[in-house]
Amino acid sequence: MSVFLLSMVKFFGGPLAGVSLGLSLGATMALTVAGMMTSVFIFSGIGTLFSKWYAEQQRQKQKPIFTKKNRRIVRVWQRFGMVGIAFLTPILLTPIIGTVVATVLGASQRHILVHMLWSAVFWGVTLTFLVSQVSTLNLPFLHR
Repeated sequence: MSVFLLSMVKFFGGPLAGVSLGLSLGATMALTVAGMMTSVFIFSGIGTLFSKWYAEQQRQKQKPIFTKKNRRIVRVWQRFGMVGIAFLTPILLTPIIGTVVATVLGASQRHILVHMLWSAVFWGVTLTFLVSQVSTLNLPFLHR
């Protein structure tokens, strides 16, 4: 359950938790992908509402809406579209933020789900494999 819940919020946490708990690679990958896709499904439906709430919170705190990070995200969208946002979501954004960004920038829920699914599978397999390989190394700082 912790692998699933971590993957809903911060994708990289799923493979770390799965490997550290001793789950099989298949179970870790499946729970990681399922966790991200649960967030994607939920927030693709309420992404616009969440975006408006977040913008209002930023206004109340008198923080700028167009930050350097936001401008970079828009640049990725303009250059690569939904494919770029989906590719970067698990490693640089979170499943929630990536989905809200895609929703706000006008992607349909169907496109969001399809692109986030291949991205979750690709990064789930890649990160789970990498974390499992690093965990088998005999590095002193890993075994404290």
